[in-house]
Amino acid sequence: MISDLLQGSVLIGILYSGIRLAAPYLFAALGETVSQKSGVLDLGVDGIMLMGSFIAFYVVFKTGNLWLGVGASIAVGILMGLLMAVVSVTLQAEQGISGIGLYLFGLGLSSLLFRTMIGSVEGITGFQVVRIPLLSDIPVLGEIFFNHNILVYLAYLMVPAIWILLNKTTLGLKVRAVGQNPEAADSLGIHVNRVRYFGVIFGAAMAGLAGATLSTGLLFVWQENITNGLGFIAVALVYFGGWRPLGVLFGSLLFATVNAFQLWVQVKGIDIPSDLAVMLPYVLTIIVLVFASGRVRQPAALAKPFERSG
Repeated sequence: MISDLLQGSVLIGILYSGIRLAAPYLFAALGETVSQKSGVLDLGVDGIMLMGSFIAFYVVFKTGNLWLGVGASIAVGILMGLLMAVVSVTLQAEQGISGIGLYLFGLGLSSLLFRTMIGSVEGITGFQVVRIPLLSDIPVLGEIFFNHNILVYLAYLMVPAIWILLNKTTLGLKVRAVGQNPEAADSLGIHVNRVRYFGVIFGAAMAGLAGATLSTGLLFVWQENITNGLGFIAVALVYFGGWRPLGVLFGSLLFATVNAFQLWVQVKGIDIPSDLAVMLPYVLTIIVLVFASGRVRQPAALAKPFERSG
C-alpha cells in the first residue's frame, strides 16, 4: 500500500538511497559541465562510464586494491577524452555524432572485455561506509547524510570545487571565455583548442570516475550495460542545472531520489506496474527539461567548431 512508503523508516531509506545514488550522476554531470562550458558537447559520457566502470571493477577483482581501480578508471577516461578531443576539436567532426560513436565504442568494448576477461557476473568488496564522527550520530540527519562511503562524499565535495574552478580561477575564466566567444578569447591570446582539450579530457576523467563509483562504490558487481543510460541522464542534468554546479547538484538529487523511490516501490510490493515505476525518473527528467528549456542560456559556442582565422 502507498501508506507503507509514508513510514518514517522508509522515508529515511528513500532519502539515504537518493544521496547515495546521486554520486555517479554528480561526477559525470559536473565533468560534462566543464566540457560544455568550453564549447564541446560530449555525448559519449555513457560509453566512458561503461569503460571506467569495467576497468575499475576488473582491477579491484584481480588486485583487491580499490584506489588502484579508481585510478585506472580515471586513466581510461582520460584516454577516451583525448580520443573525443582529437575527433571533435582537432578534426572538427560533428560533436553529436562523435559522441554517439564514442558511446557505442565504450558499450561494445566493455561488453567484449567482460566476456573475454571475466565471463560471468562476479562480486567484489567495494568501498565501505565511513561514518563521520559526531555528525553521523545526529538523529535522522546523521543516518541520511553522514553514513556513506568515501566516493559519495567526494562527489559532493566536487560541487564547490567545480564552482571555484569555473568562477574563481584563471583557468575557469578561460574555459568560460572559450565556450562563449572563442574568437574574442583567441584575440586575447587564449589557446582555444588547448582549453577545449582540457575541458573534454577533464569531463571524460570525471565520467570514468563516475563509472568506478557505480561498480566499486554502489553495486559491487559488473554486468553488460551496467549504466543503463545513466550517462545520457548526466548530460541532461547539465541542461537542467543551467550549466551551474549547484543546479547540477539539485538535479542529481532530484533524479536520484525519484529513482530511489521507484526502487522502494518495487521492494515494498506497492500495487503499481513495475514498468511504470521504472519509467518515473525518466519521465520526470523530460518534464523538468521542458520547463527548464529557454530559462538559462547555454554557452554561445557550444558544439560549434573553432577555426582560427589568419
